[in-house]
Amino acid sequence: MTKIVRTELDSYYYHYPAGATIVTSHANGRDNAMAVAWHTAISREAPIYLVSISPKRFTHGLIVESGEFAVNFMPMESGSLVAQIAGCSGADIDKFSELDIQGQPGNQVKASVLTDAQAAYECKVVGQHTYGDHDVFFGEIVAVQWEPSAFSAEGPLDLDAVQPILYLGEDYYASSKGSVEFKRGQPAQTS
Repeated sequence: MTKIVRTELDSYYYHYPAGATIVTSHANGRDNAMAVAWHTAISREAPIYLVSISPKRFTHGLIVESGEFAVNFMPMESGSLVAQIAGCSGADIDKFSELDIQGQPGNQVKASVLTDAQAAYECKVVGQHTYGDHDVFFGEIVAVQWEPSAFSAEGPLDLDAVQPILYLGEDYYASSKGSVEFKRGQPAQTS
């Protein structure tokens, strides 16, 4: 197979799909939600989850201030909400009221766990490091919430019960059953 080579990397989406999440934060009486595709588990004992967020983002400041965040794993049915959240800044609007985001403070953190999330990790920041134009927040998972009907008895996500939303880069999302493009929350095309 012949490959195309590029050395100017203004954009690269070849590592997608990635699970689309909504990272929530709370500080100084403000709640915020941010769509995040750059995230992963990095340790089992202690359970550490990593999110990568630009210092330009409103969420970044809230996480620095509070030292905590929640990672909400969303189903495909929430694709429009994920895209709407991605399309605006919490510095400009109160996303929870303007976008009618439903959730409640976590069990161990003040950041919201979203009602529609199939699962959520509540995290306390145990480290932060700058790499390039993003900061990596290392969060120790202090509580996990999940919807039992979304998971099989053995533990994995039940793909017959729920389709996770996958991020493909830009404004493209997919599930294992097909892809959908969302532009500021409105489905544009399906395949």
